[in-house]
Amino acid sequence: MKYYTAQINNKGNIAVDDTILVKGAITTAGSRILEGFKPLFSAEAVTRLEDKGYVISGKTNVGEFGLDLCGEFSYYSEKEDVIKGAAAELVKNGDVKAALGVDVNGSTRRAAALSDVCFLKPTYGTVSRYGVVSTAASGEQLGVYAKGVETVKEVMDVISGHDDKDGTSLKETSYNYDCNAAVSDKKVCIVKELLEKADEKTKKTVLDYAEKLKANGVKVEEISLDFFGIANTAWQILYTAETCNNVSRYDGVKYGFRAQEYKNIDELYVNSRTEGFNFLTKAVILYGSDVLSKNRYDDCYGKALKVRRIIAENMAKLFENFDAVLTPVCSKTEFNAYGIDEAFIKVFGEGVFTCVANLVGIPALSCGGVQLMGNHFAESTLLSLAGAVERMGE
Repeated sequence: MKYYTAQINNKGNIAVDDTILVKGAITTAGSRILEGFKPLFSAEAVTRLEDKGYVISGKTNVGEFGLDLCGEFSYYSEKEDVIKGAAAELVKNGDVKAALGVDVNGSTRRAAALSDVCFLKPTYGTVSRYGVVSTAASGEQLGVYAKGVETVKEVMDVISGHDDKDGTSLKETSYNYDCNAAVSDKKVCIVKELLEKADEKTKKTVLDYAEKLKANGVKVEEISLDFFGIANTAWQILYTAETCNNVSRYDGVKYGFRAQEYKNIDELYVNSRTEGFNFLTKAVILYGSDVLSKNRYDDCYGKALKVRRIIAENMAKLFENFDAVLTPVCSKTEFNAYGIDEAFIKVFGEGVFTCVANLVGIPALSCGGVQLMGNHFAESTLLSLAGAVERMGE
């Protein structure tokens, strides 16, 4: 498996996915359209880590703009029979201490589950997005891969906090995370509808995890919630619309890939984008264009925004009674290679497990092959629940 699109330091202890800028290092976001692009500055999270003495090992392969299941459709990666995420595999193999990734549609959480490592997508706005190759700005969030929650906490302590350069950054100057808090008084719910969408092996993983939580005194209850499918549709509309808008800047003129054959500026744009984007990105652009069109805006994009508010209200009510939600991260424990023409439908189907965290900006932790979601700023609760389970295996 080809892990890196650009190696920086063989002795580095932090890998950075290729949608995060590192000054002077080739950054492609897994796409031919950004071929040869070298940024003049680093992402804020990278700068904060380097200021604390961490060393960047290199840029890891990601699926084009992070839009696929977990990195299988990078223009620069080798085709594999079994799909794995490059950053997650580096962490699993112990090649790096931790890695940074951008969660836009759950691909990082899926990758962590498939490689049996952790990934925390923190509360929206707690980690600067400055220096991220943006696709869906209202829901994407930079997070951390690591083997265990202690390392997740360590890296989060460094990269979180307000950044004036990011207009979505919250005002808190710093956040204190804990992975050893008492959990015996916590209540966790399992969503029946999501559990039923997973295969038998995944269901067993979730239920076994629930038993380990119970052994730590956590109360676990199965409940029924019917809005995850609606939430998924809303997020797919919003993220495709935002992606359509954000990738319009890639035109073959200023930087990145440029088509060799064109007769005028319009052909330059069209040919560069036709040759530079893969099928999945094109499908996202077309769908995003459609939901933003004059005849569809109110019925699609406008309603999706209203659904976002309703889902946020429903999740807030849920967290009045529960401290966390335990769900599968994806429907399977292993994904085999498939054709890119199937990708849009596959990503939409798997999005039902991960969409809510992106849609309403709550934290989500993929760890031990399961997902824990919590209320805004409940990262310490999620890390402590996972930490209690981790310590049972020591």
